[in-house]
Amino acid sequence: MNYKLEDLEVYNLSELISDKIWNIVMGWDYFAKDTIGKQICRAADSISANIAEGYGRYHFKENKNFCYYSRGSILEVKSFLRKSKNRNLISEDCYTNLYSELQTIHLKLILNILAKFK
Repeated sequence: MNYKLEDLEVYNLSELISDKIWNIVMGWDYFAKDTIGKQICRAADSISANIAEGYGRYHFKENKNFCYYSRGSILEVKSFLRKSKNRNLISEDCYTNLYSELQTIHLKLILNILAKFK
């Protein structure tokens, strides 16, 4: 049975969180958008982009590497979320919700994708 990329729950969740982060950043002032905003958006977009690129590879080892890149992007977004909260760009509630969603994506990536390669 062939699965489409869009059938992967972890991919869909990562697409949703990158859109949420984009929408939040669009409300920031120019300086915040130009500094941390661009970085957090790129990192958030990179989560699903790396899942997609790995999914399109023919060799399991390459797919695994891109899953690890995606995991690195998750941790990068978490770092920028903490900075955003500390700089009063997002509320504590927003931080908690996004961080929780990232945790879910992280766990699904590890359990559903990376565990298959061990």
